Amino acid sequence: MFLCLLGLVVLFLVYRWIRELPRVSDKGSKYVYITGCDSGFGNLLARHLDKKGFRVIASCFTEKGEEDLKKACSSNLTTTHLDVRSKDSVEKVATMIKAKVGESGLWAVVNNAGVSVPSAPWDWLTIDDSKSMLDVNLDGVIAVTLSVLPLIKKARGRVVNVASVFGRISPTGGPYTVSKYGVEAFNDALRINMAPFGVKVLCIEPGFFKTNVTDTAILSKNVKMLWERLPQDVRDDYGSEYLQKSLALISDKVAKMSDGDLMKVVHCMEHAVSAVRPRTRYSPGWDAKLFWLPLSYMPTCVSDYILLSQAIPVARQIQ
Repeated sequence: MFLCLLGLVVLFLVYRWIRELPRVSDKGSKYVYITGCDSGFGNLLARHLDKKGFRVIASCFTEKGEEDLKKACSSNLTTTHLDVRSKDSVEKVATMIKAKVGESGLWAVVNNAGVSVPSAPWDWLTIDDSKSMLDVNLDGVIAVTLSVLPLIKKARGRVVNVASVFGRISPTGGPYTVSKYGVEAFNDALRINMAPFGVKVLCIEPGFFKTNVTDTAILSKNVKMLWERLPQDVRDDYGSEYLQKSLALISDKVAKMSDGDLMKVVHCMEHAVSAVRPRTRYSPGWDAKLFWLPLSYMPTCVSDYILLSQAIPVARQIQ
């Protein structure tokens, strides 16, 4: 029985691999708009798709990001400044794209821009902390998508949203997981809404990878800043050792869990953009496949027990 089941799994994987091989034609006439191209996944994807022959429109937050991409890519790649928090900036880029793509429309938008701080237990944070992240990670995704959605409908193209495996389970406090749950919900609703128009809406759910989102220096600085502004009674709740244990967790576990091969994610993004039959969801990273996603499907009492057993103990813990 086991061998039969194993054989069926192998046959399914081979069938899926063959089915997903074909790529779209006329790449040279297909425009792909990518956000967050200063570094990380967005930067690598812009370079990768440029080499594949797509007409890439790479948006960056900094001038340096634009300059570096121009030097590394062909003349077919267009760079532009974009602040996803700004309505004017989003509309300005959308107007430029409309003029560039013409009647052919926009083949794909890849919503990659995102931040991971401020992150901490919820009672360390304010509503302004939450808003600052949601402005980028959720509202920015929605704003960019809606700004070019008519162009994507015209091309019967794709919307590719970069969420996270933490859009499935929430092991930490703070607005990061809230923003990623929101991206998942937006993605699911948009996929249903756009299906009648031939538009594919696809989601990337990476595990831990070595990007700015998991940069230990950025995360450590964030935790120190938030701890220093806490009222004394909240510090007493957590205990004097909590900060050092948090910093040790970041420098040890987060660093070790983070995969340095960013192309695992980039290949999923490229497949979502270029495959004739893309997947609805991609979950790059062994931690996503073997731990976080299975954990998200477990009963809440089980997942809570596992997460709490690994949590840093607080000083005023009620037994």
